[in-house]
Amino acid sequence: MVTKVPRAYTAPPPVVPSTSADSRRWWPEVLLLLVVYLMYDGVRMLVAAGHGQAFADAHHVLGVERALHLDHERGVNHAVSAVPVLGVMMSYAYATLHYVITPVVLVWLWKKHPWQYARARTTLVAATLLGLVGFSLFPTAPPRMLPGFVDTLAKYHEWGWWSGDASAPKGLGGLTNEFAAMPSLHVGWAAWCGWQVARNTTRRLLRILAVAYPVFIFAVVVGTANHYIADAIAGLAVIVIGAGLAGATDRIRLRGRSPAHRVPASA
Repeated sequence: MVTKVPRAYTAPPPVVPSTSADSRRWWPEVLLLLVVYLMYDGVRMLVAAGHGQAFADAHHVLGVERALHLDHERGVNHAVSAVPVLGVMMSYAYATLHYVITPVVLVWLWKKHPWQYARARTTLVAATLLGLVGFSLFPTAPPRMLPGFVDTLAKYHEWGWWSGDASAPKGLGGLTNEFAAMPSLHVGWAAWCGWQVARNTTRRLLRILAVAYPVFIFAVVVGTANHYIADAIAGLAVIVIGAGLAGATDRIRLRGRSPAHRVPASA
């Protein structure tokens, strides 16, 4: 008589909700970004009424930088503006990359790395909202508005589509917040892009470009006199804080799920 040995019981795999790009709706994401933009526009109108405070805050920033020996913006700005090739290249970079690279990275994460997308997006949105708080509570005139600096984009505006009003297209200068220097979301968003690409690709060239991108944007914002070095540091800070808030949000959400339906948290 052959005795049958019972098979070891294997629990079925947990049911995990699909996170593929095809199973998710894109329009709530677009709506979220639109709401953030409308909030930015509201902050712009509020700040425009207090331009006197923006110049006072700018001098406070420079004073702190002098005390810390970080006030190197003027030398970099003059070196960039004196060379047309550098001035035009950095003007195009300032007016373009901020609005192109960030959406491209968002779509790339959505399509290729859906597990990472949610926390990455939350980090970016949280950092941007923190930036808006900074713009409203600490409106700061950029270096290009102060004596001794060269407005690089204005100097080379005939080479591009922008006018003398920051990076806004000609005739649309009133749609930009001229006093949104602190923190630098140009640097913050560039750091976010570099971080997300570097951690989600195995291609060496892409990783090198990902690391180089925020460094280049830092040189651009200082070289064109659109931000102080302190603004760049603050831009990195809001990304770090945004990442912390996104992680805390994920942990709270996961606690409310049953173990069988938990999905791996995006690091």
